[in-house]
Amino acid sequence: MTTTTEPDEAPGSKMTDEEYGAHRASSALWAGTSVLITNRTGEVLVQHVDYLDGTCLLPGGGVDKGESPASGAVRELQEELGVTAVIDRGLAVDYVSPGAVNAPPEMRYPGELLHVFNGGTWDEKQIAAIRLPEREITSIEFVEPARLPDCLFPRDARRALAALRARLNGAGAVLLEDGYPLSPTVLDRAGVLRTPRLPHHYPFHLAPVPGAETPIRQSWVWAFAPDGRILLLLDPDTGAACLPGGTPEPGDHGDPVATLRREAAEEAAAQLASITYLGYLSDPEQPCARVRYAAVLTSLGPPPVDPATDRTYLRILATPEQALELFDWGPPATDQLTAVHQARRQLAVPKAARQPVTELVGPVTW
Repeated sequence: MTTTTEPDEAPGSKMTDEEYGAHRASSALWAGTSVLITNRTGEVLVQHVDYLDGTCLLPGGGVDKGESPASGAVRELQEELGVTAVIDRGLAVDYVSPGAVNAPPEMRYPGELLHVFNGGTWDEKQIAAIRLPEREITSIEFVEPARLPDCLFPRDARRALAALRARLNGAGAVLLEDGYPLSPTVLDRAGVLRTPRLPHHYPFHLAPVPGAETPIRQSWVWAFAPDGRILLLLDPDTGAACLPGGTPEPGDHGDPVATLRREAAEEAAAQLASITYLGYLSDPEQPCARVRYAAVLTSLGPPPVDPATDRTYLRILATPEQALELFDWGPPATDQLTAVHQARRQLAVPKAARQPVTELVGPVTW
């Protein structure tokens, strides 16, 4: 084996196995593991621990000697939450540099490779099965992703949000350095999920808007590309996602389809065809309707400046299921998604396979 034992030693000098082992051990990193778990509304599970004052952690810990990171994740879930889980999908590997952790000198912290695994989406039955140990974990809670920087150490919050975006994107595990992606996706660049999702748990009605006494306050569209994905807009300032559409204006003459066409053109330079009514959302606090449509996306022009907000939105294609992960629409979202796929079939658009989101940066015609 040819390598060097010291930086100033001549290249190519030979080492014994013992010397080589000592050399590699001198530059070894710690190994850690954590697990990202969400509930059905997209909130993230965090743990309150007895050795930190007010700062939470994701489930996880150090990897034991001779243990794989995935096995360590399984063990930590058993020890900390009292559950047995299958861990078979990695979301991120983060190189945590020695200077990123305020470790005491006597700890001799050399840096760490921290593996983040997907713990999945837990339902009420799985959450109810959690059994905390007598010590260390004092409680758990599920928090909105945007609250993670308030609950975790900054480096841990960056890592958790990057892992959550990787899970949503579906392109595989991402590489991080101190929580920052080495190759940021459009979701990272936009800062998706860094601001709170607005909780719009409005009931969805698969019916016409009931009479002229119910004003239409909003008209949005699920605009399908030929591959079955839909157009989403990301606010460049907040990372918030929305469907194309908006609020009726006098020039629309009370026609929600005219509102839809105008807003889609202003926000995204999008042209639509085969616009199909889906239903409406009712607001329990005020008598109004928010109507929803499906349509075929035929073309996009250059990214425009929206006259209503003075912003140029980032335009992406995502599956309808990926889109719902960016919203907090509650249980009624399931009914709306069912209607979306019924309309998709009527429009002869295929169902999109789960795939990474695609940013649309220039004109496109389908």
